[in-house]
Amino acid sequence: MVKRWIYKDFPEESDVIRLSSEINVNKTIASVLLQRGIQNFDHAKKYFRPSLDDLYDPFLMKDMDKAVERIAQAIKQREKILIYGDYDVDGTTSVALVYKFLKLYYPNCEYYIPDRYKEGYGVSQKGIETAKEKNIKLIISLDCGIKAIDRIATAKSYGIDFIVCDHHLPGEDLPQAVAVLDPKRKDCPYPFKELSGCGVGFKLMQGFARYMEYDDNELMNSLDLLAVSIASDIVPIVDENRILAHFGLQQLNKKPSPGLQALIDLGNKSRMTISSIVFGIGPRINAAGRIAHANAAVDLLLAEGEEEASFLANKVNENNTIRKNVDSNITAEAIKMIEENDPSFDKKATVLFKSDWHKGVVGIVASRCIDKYYRPTIILTESNRKATGSARSVHGFDIYEAISDCSEYLDQYGGHMYAAGLTLDIEKVDAFKEKFEKIVEERISDEQLIPQIEVDYMLDFDQINFKFFNILKQMAPFGPENMQPVFVSKDLKICERPRILKEEHIKFKVTQEGSSTVMEAIGFGFAQYFELINSGMRFRMAYTIEENNFKDNKSLQLYIKDIKFD
Repeated sequence: MVKRWIYKDFPEESDVIRLSSEINVNKTIASVLLQRGIQNFDHAKKYFRPSLDDLYDPFLMKDMDKAVERIAQAIKQREKILIYGDYDVDGTTSVALVYKFLKLYYPNCEYYIPDRYKEGYGVSQKGIETAKEKNIKLIISLDCGIKAIDRIATAKSYGIDFIVCDHHLPGEDLPQAVAVLDPKRKDCPYPFKELSGCGVGFKLMQGFARYMEYDDNELMNSLDLLAVSIASDIVPIVDENRILAHFGLQQLNKKPSPGLQALIDLGNKSRMTISSIVFGIGPRINAAGRIAHANAAVDLLLAEGEEEASFLANKVNENNTIRKNVDSNITAEAIKMIEENDPSFDKKATVLFKSDWHKGVVGIVASRCIDKYYRPTIILTESNRKATGSARSVHGFDIYEAISDCSEYLDQYGGHMYAAGLTLDIEKVDAFKEKFEKIVEERISDEQLIPQIEVDYMLDFDQINFKFFNILKQMAPFGPENMQPVFVSKDLKICERPRILKEEHIKFKVTQEGSSTVMEAIGFGFAQYFELINSGMRFRMAYTIEENNFKDNKSLQLYIKDIKFD
């Protein structure tokens, strides 16, 4: 697939020289930092040396005072508290973090995760009825609840109070809860708006600990859960999220909870990063709710002993194996449908419906289809006699807004710019599809239908060494809005015949015209370039720089993002 290379704006030379001198780095590093908003020594210090002291005061969040006072009242009156969370990684880590901390000081707590298939996303009627039966007086909802106006009103009529902890965009009206904690509220002065759902739950517990004058060291011991949430929910890794992810990853690599350690062991990872969470831990936790019930994920995250954790992790891993087989088969079906229904491939969007597809993997299938065809995609299946599914988007296109403009066909919908969920009557699918495809065609640009690679800097091979790499490494954790630096080098040629690995990947040694430096490069999924590379043709390459550690022999390696031939 052809990709666009988008070069970031080059900073002013005077700014580059100034920052380079202030923090004693070369001009390339200074340029990359300036592109990320690091303007001076103080910015650089906070960026390279994150501190928990720089976390914001939780009481800056609207309704925090009401929330902690209501929890304190519940404890004083010995009321039952229900910790209610969504069934994905963000929801289950949120529940585990809040439940684990509250339980230290108050045993009369339970947790509840809705069944993806029987109850659907968010606060469910069954959840409210269960709370009523158990004489619950306070529900803390995590990663959901901001739009559950009717359900929370029902709970109120039952004498059940709600504290909503959410990070999704609110609607015009807020639920009738005792407190609504959501930094995206228009009237919320909290300085950082991009917390994960687990992040909002963490701030609630931080505020609660301060209000009750508890030691919050135990809360900081759960930052490994928060790092998993931040990575898996693809929130920007800047500002407060960067601090929390930094220390959460430290804990994951030093002393994670038994449940997370068991998941790390299954993945055979020696060092955890944001990327290894996204591709290793996250999918395994998610699989619990996709294939069975997400309670298994919370049980695992709360496991106290190694033996229990290992047993539960293996159960979750079995579900992940099933999930991989299911999503692989459905993806193949979906791609076949696209090819049969759209032989000219000139459509700007994809909407597919098949009644027997597994509801738990439609979001993954949508992402897989985008990997192949790169256009906004909605995958729908049948559940409870309705069409329900997930939407995924491409860079720069707001799929949530497009779906909102088709709301006359929908029972419910919610989500973000790049991912959303929706439910509608099966007989309305065709009409919805027609309008959605028309909206996308009118609004999306041709450029948005071509995947892009953001390039930080044009680099000469002679600059690549361990000193340079060690500074780049300190820019981690990498993720949205703080991605790993991507470089481009030109006038490249191979030094020896390339090797094909597992029929899909390519590995070769490469040098640059006028340079004596030889680098090893590896391209995952780039085997199709073998003949062109082997021909001796000069090329340009976009790549990241990684450390390769083979039998304690460390070397630098270029991970190919794309190749263009001259």
